[in-house]
Amino acid sequence: MTAANALMSLRTPPSRLRQARRQLLETGELGAGLLDARLHASWQRSRAYGLAPEGRPQGVPHASAAQLARALEQRRALLAQARPVMEFVAEQVRASDSLVILADPQGMLLHALGDDGFADKAARVALRPGAVWLEQWRGTNAIGTALADGRPVVINGAEHYLERNGFLTCAAAPIVDPSGALLGVLDISGDRRGYHPHTLGLARSAARMIEHQLFVARHGGGLVLRLHSRPEGLDTVTEGLLALADDGLILGANGLGLEWLGLAPSALGRCTVEAALGLRMQELLADVHGAHGSQPRRLQRVDGSLIYGRLDGARPQQPRPRVAPPAATALLTTAPPASAPAPDALSALDTGDAAVHKLIERARRVLAKPIALLLQGESGVGKELLARACHQSGPRRAGPFVAINCAALPEHLIEAELFGHRPGAFTGALKDGAPGLLRQAHGGTLFLDEIGDMPLALQARLLRVLQERQVSPLGGGQPVAVDFALICASHRRLREEVDAQRFREDLYYRINGLSLQLPPLRERSDFAALVQRLLTEAEPSCSVSVEPDVLALLARHRWPGNLRQLANVLRTCCALLDADEAQIGWSHLPDDMAEELQALARAEHVQPEQEQEKKEEAPLELDLRQASSRCVQQALALAQGNRSEAARRLGVSRNTLYRKMREAGLDDRLDARLDGRLNARLHGQLD
Repeated sequence: MTAANALMSLRTPPSRLRQARRQLLETGELGAGLLDARLHASWQRSRAYGLAPEGRPQGVPHASAAQLARALEQRRALLAQARPVMEFVAEQVRASDSLVILADPQGMLLHALGDDGFADKAARVALRPGAVWLEQWRGTNAIGTALADGRPVVINGAEHYLERNGFLTCAAAPIVDPSGALLGVLDISGDRRGYHPHTLGLARSAARMIEHQLFVARHGGGLVLRLHSRPEGLDTVTEGLLALADDGLILGANGLGLEWLGLAPSALGRCTVEAALGLRMQELLADVHGAHGSQPRRLQRVDGSLIYGRLDGARPQQPRPRVAPPAATALLTTAPPASAPAPDALSALDTGDAAVHKLIERARRVLAKPIALLLQGESGVGKELLARACHQSGPRRAGPFVAINCAALPEHLIEAELFGHRPGAFTGALKDGAPGLLRQAHGGTLFLDEIGDMPLALQARLLRVLQERQVSPLGGGQPVAVDFALICASHRRLREEVDAQRFREDLYYRINGLSLQLPPLRERSDFAALVQRLLTEAEPSCSVSVEPDVLALLARHRWPGNLRQLANVLRTCCALLDADEAQIGWSHLPDDMAEELQALARAEHVQPEQEQEKKEEAPLELDLRQASSRCVQQALALAQGNRSEAARRLGVSRNTLYRKMREAGLDDRLDARLDGRLNARLHGQLD
């Protein structure tokens, strides 16, 4: 027996795998003791999803070219760090009938490298970019199982739940970002005959390298505490990394950093280095600024064991999440207190506006509860952005996030798209059927955008799904249980739509567990911080800013397209920067935006002068004598001193005019010398 086979026998002996599969096929049940606990749990999940071990899986989702392009854009930062590592790993396994694969948290394969011959073979079971390899669609497999329980795993040969995948051997390791959120999975898949026990170690090392690079890209310019059991291990990919605020708060970490200190990801943003290591931050900072620079020091962990640590870097740019850049503070009102939760996706959206801070805190309180969210606000205010952040910050973040724009689906297809269909259910139906978008959201979050535009007939079917938590595909078949968090959004005021009988009242109360009204951009007080965040997203590799006078005018623009419009403008500006430029000015603005801002500047310059003139010319109605005197002066000015003409304009006799002139202190000598400046101004204003 080869060493590889010997190791296989230590996992699950082939005889017990065959026995477990035979029992599953004959009885539909899976007895205990045949498989190791982790594999048994995965097979049980696969069976609960209704998957048949034999034959082809039905209705498995596969991204279109446009959907894959959007997914690649959303994971741009991950891909930038993962591609060089994948190329290195692919070189190590070259000519071994293997593929190196990157998948996102929803199980979609984003990128693959490896041997062309095996890639063709793998494509027969859809092991290629765009395919979804969650357990609910593909059964037990390394990518889906690593996503399901968040740990590295090998699934070899017959350990795959679906027999058609039994020719594969796959090793996968999760990739976690510095804030503790699951970003995806790095997988090495090959022919099962080439199984090697070291493959899992290679996949884990590759995932750690990617995590290391992600950490450096985000926190490399701040205070970083490096940890290792040996001083020589510092500055290698085997070190633990902690990003610290200047008061010792742990802002971020790589996976090894959390392991060295025995911390969970939820501790990030809440735990201090003093609590974790019993070491005051001032002592570490003294090391950095010492005469010989920072040197490794021995640190004692909570369990009493010793490790080595070294603090590197200058003071961090942002010691707490949500602190605006210094150049932006003049445009911000007082932000909420900085006793923020962990720096998750919701925290990233909390950039200083009090209204946004309040709605984020309200949303955070219901994330782990079966309460539907209803997001309302103008187009472009960031409803989908908030929905995604809620998903990524909640307990279902490892599951899929399925976004459906109810206004964009054709009315004759929307029912099949949402609820799925059986093979041949209608003309043009897919020959294998389709599961429908509602089933794809199982285990994750369903986001129904512009739900106010959903046809009334479909509102009734959706209500039934939300009540019974089961989906019945078009064309018949057994209902399928679904479990997802629900978030809906609309730019319409749904309460008014209900009153107008354009939206079902019972559905409105079903989706309105907690209603949140997102403010338009023109009403937010955190404009400068928003600009900085969007610039960082547009140009993550360099620091871009906006000239102060341009930023001030941008802040006063009305932004009818809200955040979507602002993001588009800033992306265009970044694209127009030269290689040696890092500040956006007038020359980088799109022509239409430059014209609008220039018009705004001219209007704001003229308006104060006009307002002052109006104040000077407006009669003081509270004093009748002053008002009468003002009218007489205006009439005399318009008549150029001609008292008969002035009396006619006022509609009074000459005697009355003389009396009013005396009451106003304007005798015959004064009305011959009317104020020239008043005369000229009134004549120009009223002529």
